[in-house]
Amino acid sequence: MNLPNVITVARTLAAPVIFVLILSEGFGSLLVAFILFLAAAISDIWDGYLARRRGQITDFGKLADPIADKLLVVSTFVPFYIVSLRAPASAVPVVFGWDVLPLWVLIVVLGRELLITVFRGLAKRRGVVIAAGKEGKFKAVFQNMFIGGEILWLALRSCALERAWDTPFWSFWKVFHGSYVMITLTIAVVLTAYSLAVYLWRYRALVARLAE
Repeated sequence: MNLPNVITVARTLAAPVIFVLILSEGFGSLLVAFILFLAAAISDIWDGYLARRRGQITDFGKLADPIADKLLVVSTFVPFYIVSLRAPASAVPVVFGWDVLPLWVLIVVLGRELLITVFRGLAKRRGVVIAAGKEGKFKAVFQNMFIGGEILWLALRSCALERAWDTPFWSFWKVFHGSYVMITLTIAVVLTAYSLAVYLWRYRALVARLAE
């Protein structure tokens, strides 16, 4: 259990905490969730860097790191959807034309993560360790950009409702922030589907063996 793996485990443990904080919908809780998520997102880069620099790349790390990332996605996308159902139109600036975060977005994002996790587990039984590819890493970057932006939006929205913000700057910020999260989510969803296709094609021989 070297330092990179300890960081990965800590990121895994942070996921359920973020889940609960987002559902609380209070400004303080959401601000803590935002900070905790930023720390988790940064740690995803840090643990990989340390593992490569120190020569501490392990099979555990190759498997645990993607799982930690997937738990972080589940612990944010699911409460985003729940919160958007509670307060349509204002909860998700994702946003223009959508009253709630669409269910199909959850199916695409979480379905891909589940499928890849199962695939990695089956591959491991065949003696093949599948590490995260570049496509998956790009997907994770845009997912994290969306998630961070959405948590921050929920925090600002909570504060705006509490203090009855109604200024030209706030009106501008809602449009700016909404555009940011919509663009990052759209790119993340596209890369999610693309990275899945790349994985299945890259390991098509293994897929054929597993299907036998």
